[in-house]
Formats: sequence, C-alpha cells, structure tokens
Amino acid sequence: MPIQRRLPKYGFKNINRVEYKAINIEILEALATDKNLTKIGLNELREAGYASKSTLVKILGKGTLTKKVDVEAHAFSKSAEEAITAAGGTITKL
Repeated sequence: MPIQRRLPKYGFKNINRVEYKAINIEILEALATDKNLTKIGLNELREAGYASKSTLVKILGKGTLTKKVDVEAHAFSKSAEEAITAAGGTITKL
C-alpha cells in the first residue's frame, strides 16, 4: 500500500493565527450601567471575569450602547467602532 494511504491525514494549522476573546457591546453596556463606569479597559473586564490576564480582547458589535463610554481593547469590529463613536465614546487600540 502506498505511503500516502498508510499515514493519517492532518489539517493545516496556521502558526501566525491570533486568537481573541470576543466581548459584545451589550456586555459593555451592562458593565457601564451596573458599576457606573465611563471608561472600560482590560482591568475592568478582568475584574468582572470576562477576560483573563493572558487573553487578547476584541470588541464585537452585538447589542446597543446608550452611554458615552471610552473603551480600550486589542481589536474592534467595524460595527463596534461605529456604535461606540455614535454614542459619543472613544476607542483605543492597544
């Protein structure tokens, strides 16, 4: 039997892939209203239990934002950027 049929098949694993912890705007809205925050950074997300110390955070656009909030994260989706700036807040990419 040929060697390509004897050996098991394995897929491709990209060594340059960056994994992010996805956090939606609705979670930011809940944090801002519960704790009365105007700035949400990595420390606030870690204290609330949404991110660990070694994870990279990406903000996604599911939900609505009614308060003016300044957000710090590693990455943002386009819809999240638009929603945050439309509410009067600012974004900061780390």
